[in-house]
Formats: sequence, structure tokens, C-alpha cells
Amino acid sequence: MIDLHTHTIFSDGDLIPSELVQRARKKGYEAIAITDHVDDSNIEFVIKSIKKVCAVLNKAHKDIICLPGVEITHIPPVLVKGLVTKARKLGAKVVVFHGETVVEPVEPGSNMAAIMAGVDILAHPGKITEEEVALAKKKGVCLEITARCGHNFTNKHVANLAKKIGAKLVFDTDTHEPEDLVDDTGREKILKAAGLNSDEIKEVIFNSKQIVKSKYKNVAMLKSLEVASK
Repeated sequence: MIDLHTHTIFSDGDLIPSELVQRARKKGYEAIAITDHVDDSNIEFVIKSIKKVCAVLNKAHKDIICLPGVEITHIPPVLVKGLVTKARKLGAKVVVFHGETVVEPVEPGSNMAAIMAGVDILAHPGKITEEEVALAKKKGVCLEITARCGHNFTNKHVANLAKKIGAKLVFDTDTHEPEDLVDDTGREKILKAAGLNSDEIKEVIFNSKQIVKSKYKNVAMLKSLEVASK
């Protein structure tokens, strides 16, 4: 199980990072990104804190990879590119953007701004358009199929457009509480509900694995990931 969108007490999650990672380990996770909500008010503090704890946990655990990240959330589209650049310079390995979910008042144009800025993952992108999906494909931005209640109302729409156009999909939980974490069986159930077949589900898992490989340089841990994923 690879999950690249989770939250801790550094934003609106219930758990400290160490407990989140421990609970993920017990669910059989191979890799996890901690991606707390940020804007210009807290980005430096959040990335510094998450980088610190991920470094400690990666030394302590040999069965899970922890990646420091952020979810850039509810900022004006005109500010997106600058904050994405800032997040990467500060050391965020995984940059997620809070997409235009149908259950929150996200500013119109946010999906397009995030894709243009080249985020790693556009989370719960709601009623994303064909034009935006085509651009995501071109820019290498992964679109998220989510386990999060409410945000998941448009999973089928996102999956159908991604399949039609050939954009990459990933699966994430958007965990805020311990009960939000899922295992491999839970992931498969949600992806099937989104309309994906077995081969397409394998591709989703592969896409997440490729992000981890591109962001984490510990060869021994990556070999462990390969073994665990077979």
C-alpha cells in the first residue's frame, strides 16, 4: 500500500506523524507521504517539521518509506505557481494540490493553476474538464482517486476522463483520522467502485510507486519496496 496524501496535527489531522506512520505500518503500508495543508502562513514550519520527523522515522523503520510533503490548500489560483516553487525549494518531496472538490468552495481555476504549476498530484479534482485532464497528461500531473468521503463523489468522473485521455491516476486516502487508513483490499474496493478493472488498478499502483522512486534515493529501501509490491 502506497499513500501519498495524509494529514497530521501539523494541519487538521488527529495524529502526530509517528503514530500515523505506525498505524500505516500495521496496515501494511510500504510508503507514505505526510502532506499537511499549507499556505503562505505556515509552509516553512510545516515542511521543516515534517522533514525532520521523516528523516528520523526512515532511520528507525526498515519496512516503510516516509516522504515529507504538503497539500497546498484554498489559495488564490494566481498564487499557486509561486507556492509550489517555494514548497519544492524548502524540501517538500511530494507536492499535492487541493483540487476543486464538489464539497468545498475551492476557487474556480485552481485545478488549471495547479496543473500548470506542475504539482505531483492534483487531489480530488471534482468535475475536472477534458482540457484540464489533457494538460495533466502533458505535464505529468497525476490525478487522484480518493477514499475521502465527499471528495470521492466524483471518483468515477475523474477515472473515466483519465482513461479516455490517458492521464495518470493515483490512489490516496487523504487520511485525517486513524480510521481513514485502508489496506490493499480497501484500496482495490474503492478503485473498482470508480470503474477501474484489474489491469487499470495495477497501473494506478505502479504510478504511485514511480512517484516514490523519483522522490526517495535510499536504494536499499527502494529494493524492499519492489519486493513487497510483487
